[in-house]
Amino acid sequence: MNKSIAMGDVQEKLHILLDYWIEHNSEHEKEFRDWADKVVLLSTEVAQPLQEAATKMAAVSNELMKAKQALPKSKERH
Repeated sequence: MNKSIAMGDVQEKLHILLDYWIEHNSEHEKEFRDWADKVVLLSTEVAQPLQEAATKMAAVSNELMKAKQALPKSKERH
């Protein structure tokens, strides 16, 4: 197999995965924040770690976005 073709396949797959992971993390971040809002009056000891998890999930998504931006574009994506 031609090495440049294989690398193009890897790049294309990684673009797809990064898009999926970023969207998936965003959904979890929103869920964590929603649940933190629901339980804050019941227990700040529960709500606070949920908010922290949401913040960390956003940070992970940010790192994934940096990876996506650094990834060379495949020919099909131009």
